[in-house]
Amino acid sequence: MIKKDILKKAFSNLCTAKALTELYEENFKTVSKYVHATSRGHEVIQIAVGMQLLPQDYVFPYYRDDSILLSIGMQPKDLMLQVLAKKDDPFSGGRTYYSHPSLKDADKPKIPHQSSATGMQAIPATGVALGMHYREGGDLFTEDEKYAFYKQMGQEEALVNGEKPVVVCSLGDASVTEGEVAEALQMAVLKKLPILYLVQDNGWDISANEAETRAQNAAEYAQGFKGLEAFSIDGTNFEESYTTVQNALKTIRKERRPILIHAKVPLLNHHTSGVRMEFYRDDLEEAKTRDPYPKMKEYLAENNFTEDEIEAIEALARVKVKEHYQEALQAEDPKPEDLFTHDFAPTPITEEKGERSPEGADKVVMVDCALFAIEELMKKHKECLLYGQDVGGRLGGVFREAATLAQKFGDNRVFNTPIQEAFIIGSTVGMSAVGLKPIVEVQFADYIWPGLNQLFTEVSRSCFLSNGKWPVSMVLRVPIGAYGSGGPYHSSSVESVVSNIRGVKIAYPSNGADLKGLMKAAYYDPNPVVIFEHKGLYWSKVPGTKGATSIEPSEDYVLPFGKAWILQEIWKQEDKETLSIITYGMGVHWAVNASAELGLQDQIEVVDLRTLHPLDEETIMKSVKKCGKCLVVTEEPSDNTFARALSGKIQEKCFKSLDAPVMTIGSENMPAIPLNSTLEETMIPSTEKVKSKIQSLLNY
Repeated sequence: MIKKDILKKAFSNLCTAKALTELYEENFKTVSKYVHATSRGHEVIQIAVGMQLLPQDYVFPYYRDDSILLSIGMQPKDLMLQVLAKKDDPFSGGRTYYSHPSLKDADKPKIPHQSSATGMQAIPATGVALGMHYREGGDLFTEDEKYAFYKQMGQEEALVNGEKPVVVCSLGDASVTEGEVAEALQMAVLKKLPILYLVQDNGWDISANEAETRAQNAAEYAQGFKGLEAFSIDGTNFEESYTTVQNALKTIRKERRPILIHAKVPLLNHHTSGVRMEFYRDDLEEAKTRDPYPKMKEYLAENNFTEDEIEAIEALARVKVKEHYQEALQAEDPKPEDLFTHDFAPTPITEEKGERSPEGADKVVMVDCALFAIEELMKKHKECLLYGQDVGGRLGGVFREAATLAQKFGDNRVFNTPIQEAFIIGSTVGMSAVGLKPIVEVQFADYIWPGLNQLFTEVSRSCFLSNGKWPVSMVLRVPIGAYGSGGPYHSSSVESVVSNIRGVKIAYPSNGADLKGLMKAAYYDPNPVVIFEHKGLYWSKVPGTKGATSIEPSEDYVLPFGKAWILQEIWKQEDKETLSIITYGMGVHWAVNASAELGLQDQIEVVDLRTLHPLDEETIMKSVKKCGKCLVVTEEPSDNTFARALSGKIQEKCFKSLDAPVMTIGSENMPAIPLNSTLEETMIPSTEKVKSKIQSLLNY
């Protein structure tokens, strides 16, 4: 028997959610300036979940989950401030849609940012559970340390009632067909993670229904994941919903394993305010017969609620919703200057520190600088862990870039994942949200494409769309570039695509010392960082790349992002033609070697960008204005690239100082790098090709 005070609170939440829907419909023109969806028909299962969550729990609602938000303690006005995109919207400051929450209140479950992309929240949510699994596993963290990060969020007690935290990931049944949901479920059962997947099944995608798009429901689908217990329930029945959720949460808190609840519900309002139900629905009358609202009233009557008590709860909810609506209408809109906040969280690394070339230190290859940097970080920080494909103890990375780390730090801290680039990247959202600092690897740049959805949609936007509450602190290592006839699937340059993802910092070092310093800076940066590491520079086996080897910097050496390096500097000259080469990665070596072979080191300045975002525009423009001519060197095919965009910016800002057009050299504009070594050589730049371009530009 469910206690009367719980039933009263649940019905109040139901009435409030229903009143919200009705108010939005009555004021459609005002409210629907911005798109929204409501929980009408889904309320009961959502309330059954929300009411049973604790402040140490994490919940990832989806865009129809306003009843979950109400039942964890959010007020109607909070939701209205978001639907009206007001400045004081507590989730995003007016930046994102209704019921797209991000919350870090001490007294409520934590809600990291998530997007509208259906099903995409499954990976970040599972990442939180993976982070809990890591913190709880073994003896790395003391009992006090395991959950200390909750106190850092303002909770007086790390664990309310001494209960271990759980994660709830809410999904619509249609989204379970997404491949990224399968990646999340696979990892949840593989690692036995403490997560509840709540799947709300209303039978529809938008206009496509379940008969068209799904071979089975979510509970049936879950049977394919060994170890994922699944329950299928009537999500409009409060007693069944509440007790099923109660038992599931109790099991997860104690046994630390995943469970899925498939709740069948009707959709009693529009898909969204922009896609009206009358446009496509042919089942509305049948759906109304399953309305949870009259069923809940009947259930209350059966449990000793009088008609007057029920009517009083209904009336109070309607009055509260109307009052809050009037208050929300009067709230202030964001100002134009509010746009320019929280693209990144402030980083503590703002200047170069430590010894770059310590006396007596060994000269090492570039790959070892990265390896030693991570080893030092892992020794110093329990929160640091490394995972990806083949980085575990048997191999230590296909380039040996993680060699010996698993042996030194254990399989809980350095481990292989399945072939799941989306999970590798997107799980860092959840890892970061539980106070960890993941360093993850995508095996080759060519393999980053399955992970771009998570990088773009979840990782890069989290800080901005959560209004600064949830920056994603992660480092993504990406071996890149053509080397040794790697062929079309192991040789690509992808920096232009990634540099178009705002909210991500990007490093592309040309030598080991820079790689180590930038790796350390990336670790201490609270934002997401992508580090491109050129395979051809790892061991300096490519002729002319000995400059990539370095005396290993000291452990405390850090190199801030956004600081280019003029590694070949010249004086301003009036009697000679001078040229500034702007480049990065392998291009640095082509540029330096070309100028040396031409004997023009006194006429050619070489600027190594080191980071592509943030970009050191001051150093770039100063060099170009001094030299009067500019060549941008890249390994990417040159059209429609980061290098072309940079060339255009230089042309725009330095036009009056230029003696020739800004030129760019890159790979040939072909679809892929061929396997054959002759064709590969023809495709990509080289010292000889850069020499030719230098001569033509100096003679312009």
